Amino acid sequence: VQLQASGGGLVQAGGSLRLSCAASGRTFSSYSMGWFRQAPGKEREFVAAISWSGGSMNYADSVKGRFTISRDNAKNTVYLQMASLKPEDTAVYYCAAAPTGLNYDIDYTYRFWGQGTLVTVSS
Repeated sequence: VQLQASGGGLVQAGGSLRLSCAASGRTFSSYSMGWFRQAPGKEREFVAAISWSGGSMNYADSVKGRFTISRDNAKNTVYLQMASLKPEDTAVYYCAAAPTGLNYDIDYTYRFWGQGTLVTVSS
């Protein structure tokens, strides 16, 4: 599976962005998908995950209630809708694919990674 993330950009605090992650390959629908982010000088952290069917979603506490993960298996795409953005959300956001839904918040669970898209939130 090859992943291509897009949709990042510069937004003011309180604004919204939608990230997309397009996947190649016919097995996309069999993978759980996740979003992680890495801020400058910080370790990569879990943001959100969605099961292969889209029936189960999980979020980091820091984004719960503000971010929504979804997927469209017909389009081989996973999305991250981000609202009420804060300066501390500034980071490079990565999408990733995992063969299992277990340990969804741990990066080594994920087998395939996209290249990342930069989100900058100004105050």
